[in-house]
Amino acid sequence: MNDMSIPSGAILAKLSTKMDELTPEQRKAAAWVLENPNAVGISSVRDVAEAADVKPNTVVRLARQAGFEGFEDFRIPFREAIRSGPCSFPDRARWLQSLSKDGQLGALYHDMLDAAFRNIEDTFAGISEADLRNVAKDIWTSRKVYILGVGVNHSNASNFGYLAATGMSDFHAIPRPGSTAVDDLARTDHRDILIAITCKPYRAEVVKAMAVAREQGLKIVGISDSAASPVIVGADHGFVVSADTPQFFPSSVSTIALLETLMSFVIAVASDEIVDRVETFHKRRHQLGIYVEDDTG
Repeated sequence: MNDMSIPSGAILAKLSTKMDELTPEQRKAAAWVLENPNAVGISSVRDVAEAADVKPNTVVRLARQAGFEGFEDFRIPFREAIRSGPCSFPDRARWLQSLSKDGQLGALYHDMLDAAFRNIEDTFAGISEADLRNVAKDIWTSRKVYILGVGVNHSNASNFGYLAATGMSDFHAIPRPGSTAVDDLARTDHRDILIAITCKPYRAEVVKAMAVAREQGLKIVGISDSAASPVIVGADHGFVVSADTPQFFPSSVSTIALLETLMSFVIAVASDEIVDRVETFHKRRHQLGIYVEDDTG
């Protein structure tokens, strides 16, 4: 066989059906692989042998029984499962460490770039101009805008709020320091809008705050990595972002690109007064000496 594209799940299924054909030592190794598939992708042949309490040659023979030339070929599908599958953050971190030890950082560099470009393409392939225009209009006509993100998405929300502050005054990234998202939404109503961001594993405080916002009549924009996400289901506007990445944490590349694009649409659909606000904001910053002035002419 020796097919590098075969899914790791198919290998596990094959090993399970071949248990009766294996030697006692190979069965021990196979049992360990079946119970620890994520570890296969980040372990050497000696690591597997030691963990399964067999000799390294036994592990190599097991790989050949599965249809591969050797252990290195055997573990490639397991590494791919960690790279692209729903593995835990620690498993992905261990996989990244194994790449360095194996001298494969060049491959990681390529995978990171490929994932970043692909995430942006996949995200915007599912979003139309009309989608962005409709959300932008709701944002501009709302009394107050709240953008909610926790963890890494708190930085994304804060950056969006910072950009918005150049032309809008009632734009708030939440939770505020020392507060909770639910408290921050306490005085909101149907005149306001909430933009909620969370990716797998979904943050409970974001989902709870969205439920409160819905009860209080806010319009809701959900941004997540699945159409089945709790912040997409039931939202007035939903955007699915692609967050796949070889690294251990969901990628923010497409989320940031979406938010920057959405902000440009808000500026585009806003009334003329926003241009004056932006101009006043930047003039004031120059007057306060916030920027280093360019005297080169």
